[in-house]
Amino acid sequence: MTWKFPKFAPAMNDETETIKNKVAESGLVSIDLKDFYPQGERLVIDMKDHLFEGLILKEKDFRQFVKSEDWTQYKGKFVAITSTADAIIPTWAYMLISSELQAYASKVVCGSPETLETVLFHDTISEKLNPEQYQDKRVMIKGCGDLDIPASAFVEATNRLKPYVKSIMYGEACSNVPIYKSRSETA
Repeated sequence: MTWKFPKFAPAMNDETETIKNKVAESGLVSIDLKDFYPQGERLVIDMKDHLFEGLILKEKDFRQFVKSEDWTQYKGKFVAITSTADAIIPTWAYMLISSELQAYASKVVCGSPETLETVLFHDTISEKLNPEQYQDKRVMIKGCGDLDIPASAFVEATNRLKPYVKSIMYGEACSNVPIYKSRSETA
């Protein structure tokens, strides 16, 4: 059996219909915070690994560890110094490790890996996001992606952009949440 399909011809008229890209016409500028993701290996130094019986930090033993550790392994890396133990770690211990890492690591923070990401994004956005280039523009800060971006990065971008832009939206052009509109935008 052979199937025959009717032929459809487009309606002929004198006017040509054009498809308009409303997003492009809106003057919306998109910012993807993944572009501000600092590339580099992240490492964690957990103070719990240096506690005597998992409870206390012995100064003599700890200083011996600091003296004998090969700190060059942290060259060019981002390092979080933290403690996952339920123990009181003296502040000087974090300072001692930080002073050794400073010559090698790209960035050292005291806190969790999440704190490290927050600080890295904050520093990069502060350094690389030039808010003047968005003067009087409508800005969309992309919300979805394959990279887990901390909420603090979105807050930092909003804080830097708000004094300059007409509006800030979050999400995608087809589905967004209005965040801010300047008075000239709402008038």
